[in-house]
Amino acid sequence: MGRRCRAWWRVAVVTVGGAVLGAVGGAPGSGGFAASASPFRSPSASPSSSVTASSSTTASSSTTGSSYAFAEGAPSVRAATDTGDAERLDPGTTYRSSLPSEGKVYYRLVLDGTSTVYVAATAVPPADTVVTPTEGVRVSVQDADGRTCSAPDTASIGAGRSPRPLTVWGVRQLPSSRSLCRGAGTYYVVVERVLRTESSPGDWDLELAPVLEPRLREAGSTSAPEAWDSATPSPPGGEAVRRRGGGGFTSATALEQGAWRDDVRPGQTLFYKVPVGWEQQVYATADLSSASGGGAGGGFVPGGVNLALYNPVRGLVDDTSISYNGSQKSGALAALPPVGYDNRYAVSDRVGGMRFAGSYYLVVHLAARVGEEFGDGPLGLTLRVRVKGQAAAGPAYAGRSEPSGIFQVGLLGRGSGAVGDAGSSDAGGDGGGGAGMMLVAVGGIGAGTLLLVVLGVWVVVGRRRAAGV
Repeated sequence: MGRRCRAWWRVAVVTVGGAVLGAVGGAPGSGGFAASASPFRSPSASPSSSVTASSSTTASSSTTGSSYAFAEGAPSVRAATDTGDAERLDPGTTYRSSLPSEGKVYYRLVLDGTSTVYVAATAVPPADTVVTPTEGVRVSVQDADGRTCSAPDTASIGAGRSPRPLTVWGVRQLPSSRSLCRGAGTYYVVVERVLRTESSPGDWDLELAPVLEPRLREAGSTSAPEAWDSATPSPPGGEAVRRRGGGGFTSATALEQGAWRDDVRPGQTLFYKVPVGWEQQVYATADLSSASGGGAGGGFVPGGVNLALYNPVRGLVDDTSISYNGSQKSGALAALPPVGYDNRYAVSDRVGGMRFAGSYYLVVHLAARVGEEFGDGPLGLTLRVRVKGQAAAGPAYAGRSEPSGIFQVGLLGRGSGAVGDAGSSDAGGDGGGGAGMMLVAVGGIGAGTLLLVVLGVWVVVGRRRAAGV
C-alpha cells in the first residue's frame, strides 16, 4: 500500500524498539497523524547532482519573506541560465531553487525510454512584492534537440493581484502518439517568468518536484472514457470539524470526506490533501465567512478567494476564483471524472488531470487586498469534501514509482467505500504488500507489548532483590 505502508512499517519498527507511545500517537485517525507531513523524507540526490542540503530547516522561505512551507531538508539546486550548466534532478527528490525575474532557467533530467516523468515547479513570490494579474510562471520539458515534449504549462496571479504560490507541471509522457521525446537520454526542464509588466524586480523562490511513473505491464486503451457521471452531488452537511491547513504541498493537512473548519488570513495560502482511489470522484466546496461589519463599507476585491485542486504530481486539475465584498461567499469546483489511467488521453485538462490515484491537494488562497478592505483579522473557512464511489484496484505497473507509492492511497483513502490497491504494483512486488505490511505492524505492536511485559517483570524483580525479599 505504497506510502501508507511505509508509514506503518516505521510504526512497527519504533514499537519493537520500545517507543510504544510514539506509535500510538502516530496512528491513523489521530489528530497528530492527520496534520503531519509526509511519513518519510525524499531520497537523497544522486552523486551526479551538484546539489547541497538547504541551510534552512524552517517551514517558510528566509530569503523572500513568503509563508510557503518548502519541503523540509530539500537539497538546493542552482538555476542555470543555459543547458550546459544545468544541474540534474532525480525523480523522487524535491528540490529548492530560485527563479530570476528575467530569462529562462534550466535543469537536467536523465530518463529511460519507457517511463513517464512529471516535473512540478512551484514559484513563490515575496509576500510584499507588487504583482500584476497576468504575470506568472511557465514550465516545459524539452529533449536534447530543443523540442518541447508537451505543451508548456502556465499559471498566472489572477484578478486578486495577490502574491501567492504558483504551480505548473511539465511532462514527458510515454507511450505517446507523438514521435518526439520517446527515447532514453538527456532532457531539460525549462522554467521562466512570463508577462511581467509592473511587478517588482527580484528573484522568486522555487520548489521542484520530479516524479516518475513506470510503464504498465501490459499496454491498454489509448483513448479517454467517453462518458462519466457529471452530476454534482450535494456537499456533506453536519457540523464542521476544525482542522488547521498546512503551508505547502509536503506539509498539507490530510482530510477525508466531511466538513472541515479553518481560519485564513489575507495573503495566506492553505494546503490540504484528500486521498482519492482509482475510480473514485472528488468534489469540494469552500465557504468564506463575512467580515466584521459584513462589508458595510462597500469594499470589493475581485478574485479575493482562490480554490484549486491539484493531482498527486501537483498538476492543476481545476480552480475557481470568488470575488469578495465582505459578505459570506461560497464557491465550488467543477464536477470531475472518476480517477482513471485512461483520462490522460483526454483533451480537457480537467479530465486529463484525474489520471492516477493518490493524494489530491486542495489549495485555498485569500488575497492580501482583502486585508486592505476589511482588516487583517482571519476569516472563517469551511471546506466540504465528498469522495464518491467504491475504490478499485489500480493498473498493473511494471515497476516502482519515484517517490514510491505516490499513486496509491492508504488507510485514510476511504470515500463511500473502502480503498484497496491490490492490483497495483506502484509500491513494488505483486501488489499484496498492504496485507503483509499490516501483519508486520501488528507483529511489531505485539513485540512491543511483550517487551514492556519483560521490562516490567525485570523492574519488579530488581526492586524485590534490593529490598532483600
